[in-house]
Amino acid sequence: MSEEKQNNESIYQKEQIGDMGSVTTRSEKGVIHCLTIVGQIEGHQTAPQGTKATKYEHVMPQIAAIEESDEIEGLLILLNTMGGDIEAGLGIAEMIAGMTKPTVSLVLGGGHSIGVPLAVAADLSIIAPSASMTIHPVRITGVVIGAPQTYSYFSRIQERIMGFITANSNISHDKLNELMMNPCELSSDIGSVIYGEEAVEVGLIDRIGGLSDALDYLHGEISRRRENNKLPE
Repeated sequence: MSEEKQNNESIYQKEQIGDMGSVTTRSEKGVIHCLTIVGQIEGHQTAPQGTKATKYEHVMPQIAAIEESDEIEGLLILLNTMGGDIEAGLGIAEMIAGMTKPTVSLVLGGGHSIGVPLAVAADLSIIAPSASMTIHPVRITGVVIGAPQTYSYFSRIQERIMGFITANSNISHDKLNELMMNPCELSSDIGSVIYGEEAVEVGLIDRIGGLSDALDYLHGEISRRRENNKLPE
């Protein structure tokens, strides 16, 4: 690659990181897009001022563009979330789960609430040893109408989320429900906080690892697909 092309590539990557919190890397092993999902998942309502947020209207088009790209061969998702809009988070997770290109999620720091479906949506989920997953029932702030329909609505949303998690991981519905409804783990809430090794033991996350493990998986999948498609290495 010429020096001018390298400089242009570097400028483009910096713009990607600055504008969207993402970057596309190119090497002989493959072209990988790195997508960062951090802080609160912002949905139809704007996150409070000073809150680090990931906007769903930014992420969804990126995922569609990555899937359609003839150049990008794999997706690395870096996760460090603190909850947020349920519908927006689940929508992003559904898009990731529906991709045909190899995907891997890497949980760093923590995956809180709706961050759990985002983590398991990828083909392979990896969690850092020190990272945590916070699992709790669906909840909402603001005015709540005290009617049976409200409880039914919450219950149906929770079942949708639990169904997605169990369909895309190895945790059972009963175990997930047990963790979600644990009254002893959180001091001011219902739910559980589980760390790296335990998240793997219960089947929520596939394996313990780090960045190199995530990239190794993607490189391996890209190589396998190249061979199957008889594309030059």
